[in-house]
Amino acid sequence: MSDHRPPLRCPVCSEPLLWESQASKTIRCALNHTFDQAKQGYWNLLLPQRKRSKSPGDNQAMVDARHQFLSLGHYQPIVNAIQNTLTNLYSHLDTPSLIDLGCGEGYYTRQIYQAMPSDSKPVTCIGLDISKPAILHASKLDKQITWLVATGADIPVMASSIDIATLIFARLLPEPTAKILKPGGYFLVVWPGPDHLRELRELIYTEVRDSDLNPDAQLSDLFEPIQCDRLGFRFTLNDEHDINHLLMMTPHGQRLHATARSRLLSQSQLTLQADIRLSLYRKR
Repeated sequence: MSDHRPPLRCPVCSEPLLWESQASKTIRCALNHTFDQAKQGYWNLLLPQRKRSKSPGDNQAMVDARHQFLSLGHYQPIVNAIQNTLTNLYSHLDTPSLIDLGCGEGYYTRQIYQAMPSDSKPVTCIGLDISKPAILHASKLDKQITWLVATGADIPVMASSIDIATLIFARLLPEPTAKILKPGGYFLVVWPGPDHLRELRELIYTEVRDSDLNPDAQLSDLFEPIQCDRLGFRFTLNDEHDINHLLMMTPHGQRLHATARSRLLSQSQLTLQADIRLSLYRKR
């Protein structure tokens, strides 16, 4: 597998960002806006005025919890389903380019990259997240992927330059995503179905509300739906540490009262249902 320089765009002026040399750790646009690669290997292209808080996105505790939980392998069926969907697309592409939006600590991004064509095709794989702790963690584990601290509301990638975008349990931003995709480019959205982690939610909330997320409705102006696959499986958490890691990486855990948290963590075992949707779209 060989790699291409990613088609990065200056977040200040939108001019292309170019490497000064093959081994350069500095990128620069024609208007001389310059960005240096962090020693861990990622690029910080998030402008201060784009931050809604001092440290936007997931904090270090959430990043650590997600890493600990995902390392257990309970969500491997999701990875397998994503890889199967993307493999069908790669065969139609000469030099596949992919960006994983809201990539977090990179669990899915790394496995997506590992499943990209292993022949002589040059490939481009970018992981983007607004959380610096998340990208810092990701960049330590894989140096082949281009990791960006940036906002998905203004993706610092050249327009019409990417074949495939993925969004896995993250916020939909239709216009910026469509902008960076090539004509006819693909957008894979992975999102929770109404029964996802229902048992956990029933232990937290007095009244459990089903998700009303509908990517089709939000994307219909810019994207054509191609397919929607359903994935369901069950998994078991065997101690309070694993349960706590799952809580910490979900929005449910962030708004959990201390009493409810103690009740949950007192469970010796917790079996949960995963209910996942994989929706594939093509840019109109």
